[in-house]
Amino acid sequence: MNQIISRRDFFDGIAVSALGSPVARVAHGAPGQAETPQNAAYGPRGFTVRGDTSEALSVPHALRDGRFWAHADPPEATGERYDLVVAGGGRSGMSAAAEWLRRDPGAAVLVLDNHDEAAGQARRDALRRRIRQERPDGVMCDAETFGADTLVRLASPGWADEVPIAERARRDLRMLHEDPPDWFPRLSAEEKQERLAALTYSEFLLQVCGVHPDVERFCRTMPCREWAYDTRAFGAIDAWGAGYPGFGGLVLDRDKPSRLNSPSVRQEWQAGAGEDHVATPPSDGRARLRLSSPVVFARDGAGAATVGYFDGHQVMTVEAGSVILACWSAVVPYLVPELPEDQRRALRSAIRVPLLHATVRVRDARAWRRLGVLRVRWTGAYWCFCELESPATVHLLAAPCRSELGPGAGAAAGRRELVRTPYGRLEHTIRDQLARLLGPAGFDPAADIEAITVDRWGHANTPEYCRPWHPYYPDGPFPADVARRKFGRIAIAGSDSAPVGRGDAAVSAALRAVGELAR
Repeated sequence: MNQIISRRDFFDGIAVSALGSPVARVAHGAPGQAETPQNAAYGPRGFTVRGDTSEALSVPHALRDGRFWAHADPPEATGERYDLVVAGGGRSGMSAAAEWLRRDPGAAVLVLDNHDEAAGQARRDALRRRIRQERPDGVMCDAETFGADTLVRLASPGWADEVPIAERARRDLRMLHEDPPDWFPRLSAEEKQERLAALTYSEFLLQVCGVHPDVERFCRTMPCREWAYDTRAFGAIDAWGAGYPGFGGLVLDRDKPSRLNSPSVRQEWQAGAGEDHVATPPSDGRARLRLSSPVVFARDGAGAATVGYFDGHQVMTVEAGSVILACWSAVVPYLVPELPEDQRRALRSAIRVPLLHATVRVRDARAWRRLGVLRVRWTGAYWCFCELESPATVHLLAAPCRSELGPGAGAAAGRRELVRTPYGRLEHTIRDQLARLLGPAGFDPAADIEAITVDRWGHANTPEYCRPWHPYYPDGPFPADVARRKFGRIAIAGSDSAPVGRGDAAVSAALRAVGELAR
């Protein structure tokens, strides 16, 4: 070929003009498809998109779809040799680099990442910690769910009377919060927990509690800000563990979690909400970080491993004494095709949940003060949560997961919809929802919004074993046990290999991977 291929060529589905390829520029989602370039041209002043952008995902998607090696030139050796090469510059990858250097201060370490900045994971972790500390003080019963917007202030006495639902539904809502009965009076505590573990929270509300459907719709987005999916995918056993309404009459021991609670719920119960009990190893800049450099293969060899990465034009290679793959587990089979089939299958089963985080700089916070709320959950609009961070920054979260399909299939379906969502719609929905919420308090989005930044994470939250979706949890065996097996000089880290959604799982996985290679 001997033609320079840019990352944008892969993003466009291999540009026809550059390569003479008949590949059409169609919406990305299924294998063989690439994301449309519609978003590349969208760049109004004051609007920025970061994270899993089209360019950051273009090479991983081309590898997945079998397009990359059909068009790339043979790899070119850089002549560089490192003691450790890490694929993935998130919390796990940087922790692995720091731990390696702690053990061997003179080592040469290279970290490669497909994104163009290294702070995205840290921003997401900081947001998760902050939103865990405070629950919403308002609920916007929005037009998407109830036909008209009604803000319910949860600090107000008798707030349930303000929810725009039928009187019977209000009685059911009050009952869940104030005086729920023992729904399983003939069962032991262990049997009650097993019963809850077989249900989602939506199923618990509708099938066990028998509440009005409007109550389930009112509660549906409660887990979205932490889990990135709603009550149709969130397990009832974890809803009990998180203190959701409806469980008070079961008289279960609140001093300890159930063995059936997911790892994150168990850890938060034991360590305290928002705390990470494994510290991130400090990074002092000795590791070389190479951004916009997605790894495209890792091969073990007789004297060293070889790692190839795409620099935007050419596949470059470096030699490594050891390799840690701290990227998404689902990518690893494409990087190391020699892995055993059972390990490849286990790695592919780790499906991350998409999440969007918008940061909006506003002129001032006067409208929020007039409104009397700081953190608002929405019941059905695109952005499911928004909060004010003093002095004048607004954060919004969106959870595209199709929760009715479950966390795995729903995440995949939601991600397909996300990559088809124009950036213009993201900006419009942000402005629209802030106007609907704050407009009655004098907020004008045209005048009061100064800048919008959206972190688009198609592969955000780590998949986590939980009931009712994983019947082998908590006793095992688990796919992750197979997925994270060391392969020669190549170890696998990342929170997918734990798999636990909390940020400290990424650190634990990094320490484990370094320990495996050091033996």
